[in-house]
Amino acid sequence: MKLKRYWQVIKPGILFGNLISAAGGFLLAAQGRIDFGLMAATLMGLSLVVASGCAFNNCIDHDIDAKMARTRARVLVTGAMSRKAALAHGALLGVAGFLLLWFGANPLAFVCALGGFVIYVGVYSLYMKRHSVYGTLVGSLSGAVPPVAGYCAVTGRFDSGALILLCMFSLWQMPHSYAIAIFRLQDYEAARIPVLPVVRGIDQAKQQIVLYILAFSVATVMLAVGGYAGYGYLAVACATSLWWLKMALAGYRKSIDERVWARKVFFFSIITITALSVMMALDGQPHAMTALIAV
Repeated sequence: MKLKRYWQVIKPGILFGNLISAAGGFLLAAQGRIDFGLMAATLMGLSLVVASGCAFNNCIDHDIDAKMARTRARVLVTGAMSRKAALAHGALLGVAGFLLLWFGANPLAFVCALGGFVIYVGVYSLYMKRHSVYGTLVGSLSGAVPPVAGYCAVTGRFDSGALILLCMFSLWQMPHSYAIAIFRLQDYEAARIPVLPVVRGIDQAKQQIVLYILAFSVATVMLAVGGYAGYGYLAVACATSLWWLKMALAGYRKSIDERVWARKVFFFSIITITALSVMMALDGQPHAMTALIAV
């Protein structure tokens, strides 16, 4: 049971979600020509870095976690694990992950992961989450790193495909996170976290959810328009985006239970991004366009 706390502190649900998106980005770029050694190093390295970031986030958030119903059972809140042990665990995972990416993948994948880690731990967790309504926007950038890093591990460059993935996954994070903040509104109020529904109200959050889903829908289609993904991916992208938008618009009904509605929007967001990650992996195409951006 003592080992279980080391698993719980890295937020396995978040870890698994990021692993799926990283695999999607990697396989999209590989286009069926898979280097399994590179794939193993990339996915393991990114998983370790994400796990490290989650462990550090748990250390930083232990005080506000104690005020929120959904996080009161976390190991640092209950005392099942000390902050010192969690920090050491996170540091060890991070070093191992970054070394794997540097030596097993390439420097660009390493830089992507490092940038995401710094944004998530240093900018979002340490400051923006507690002090700004724009914390969600900043945090969304770190959430988009795994698929981008997976893609760059294969290509060795940041091109238009990587840019589309960055936009897609960043835009997806916004309605996903706002939906959580609505159905967990009392938690965020208790912890005094300045998320949009708390600061500007649920109506404003609803509007932003719809707008971000619209922008996300455009970004998802761009993978097919740019020739990076095929018609199967495009069909799934259109179907999931339109259904998610329909669900979001249902929030404007007068008789709607906002907490139930937000929970449905949240759960469908997970279905949407999982389906797209799988289709990116299965229906990647040799892109027809010359890279628009290369660094």
